[in-house]
Amino acid sequence: MSGPPHHPIRVPRWPDAAADGPDFAAIRAEFEVPEEFPPEVLAEAERRAREPGLPELDATDVPLVTLDPPGSRDLDQAVHLAARDGGYRVSYAIADVGSFVHPGGALDGEARRRGQTLYSPDKRTPLHPPVLSEGAASLLPDQLRPAVLWTIDLDADGEPTRIDLRRARVRSRAQLDYPAVQAQADAGTLPEALALLPTIGALLQQRAAERGAIELGTPDQEVVAAPGGGWALTMRGDLPVEGWNAQISLLTGRCAAGLMLDGGVGILRTLPPARPEDVARLRLLAPALGVDWPADSGPGAVIAALDPRRPGHAAFLEEAVALLRGAAYTPFDGAPPAQPGHAGVGSTYAHVTAPLRRLVDRFGTEVCLALAAGAEPAPDIRAALPELPALMAASDRRTREVERAVVDAAEAWLLRGREGQVFAAVVVDAEDGKGTVVLDDLAVRGRCTGPGLRPGTRVSVRLEEADVASRTIRFTAT
Repeated sequence: MSGPPHHPIRVPRWPDAAADGPDFAAIRAEFEVPEEFPPEVLAEAERRAREPGLPELDATDVPLVTLDPPGSRDLDQAVHLAARDGGYRVSYAIADVGSFVHPGGALDGEARRRGQTLYSPDKRTPLHPPVLSEGAASLLPDQLRPAVLWTIDLDADGEPTRIDLRRARVRSRAQLDYPAVQAQADAGTLPEALALLPTIGALLQQRAAERGAIELGTPDQEVVAAPGGGWALTMRGDLPVEGWNAQISLLTGRCAAGLMLDGGVGILRTLPPARPEDVARLRLLAPALGVDWPADSGPGAVIAALDPRRPGHAAFLEEAVALLRGAAYTPFDGAPPAQPGHAGVGSTYAHVTAPLRRLVDRFGTEVCLALAAGAEPAPDIRAALPELPALMAASDRRTREVERAVVDAAEAWLLRGREGQVFAAVVVDAEDGKGTVVLDDLAVRGRCTGPGLRPGTRVSVRLEEADVASRTIRFTAT
């Protein structure tokens, strides 16, 4: 999230392209994505939506706003940033899913089965029924909503000095989106609630860099609806405003982890430090890819200075993914975990800011609420913690499989019929005559064979195969 924004590369529709495109529904069925909610789950959701429990604490005077991708309806967070003597105040309201979804009910059981919201190009498969996730529990503008309100005071350097956490009723003032807010940030016309976002976001990014946090800015492939119909592939990176906003969420997750560790119970998001051999391999690779690695700099600082639009830097970032392997959810009750930290964050960290879209956040939030009040977590919440890692691992695995299959299908569909054509590309990884290339003019990534493939070099590649049924594309270097 620390790199510059990447402009989407749109794939034009070819004259012979079918209007319907890849069968994304078949992909979801192949990986057993739950589509429809059972009747008893829908009935419980309707009942909870009709009778929302509003907390006694009234925080509707805090002029919160939400900030999400355009068109979002499942709004987990609302924020307000203010200056205070010697620092800043972050007010961060999180959708209070725990007030609607109770352990042991039909909603809870279905959420455990799903694990997280899954996004496909043509459909969102939500964690909770839309009557909650896009209605009664979502922090939609001008609606009275139950929320979990984090109030985090920061000093002038962006370090937390005081944390307050409690349930409250809130009312968001506006639903904002990233592109519009980025334009306002560029023009110096940010709304009052977000006027300090560039300042606080940059402070938090600076503190993260000092902690050795590793934030990859690798562009992501996305399948999006193309103007006029059909589908297109894009390479998309974060806008600066997205990186600043993510820092508010990371700050809250760090505060949540602190509460859990102080209280002796919780579930952390952990990532072990990068293996020395992986760091050494990257350091050896850096000169060949045009990456400057000063002797006294860690990998996080080197990565933060890269420009993912440069082929060599993009190839380096692809290889740097090896530094962030081994993420897990780590529950504990009593002694803290032997390895409690998250190397990507450069701190201890817990997921609590996206409960509408991720199962574990609801349980982490309930633990934090109890500990902040000087109480013990409820027995059913405590008992669920050891079960969550397996549920989240299964959900993460299914999400990765679906996302990869969607992109593979879109690539093959867009390139079918073009076998034999030659494309300009850059090699992003290679070993023993096999590697991965990204085409210059299309947002397509594919396997390639041929002698002399070296990461960061430009090559011409010939399309040998584009099979939609098997979701396969294959190139050879010419």
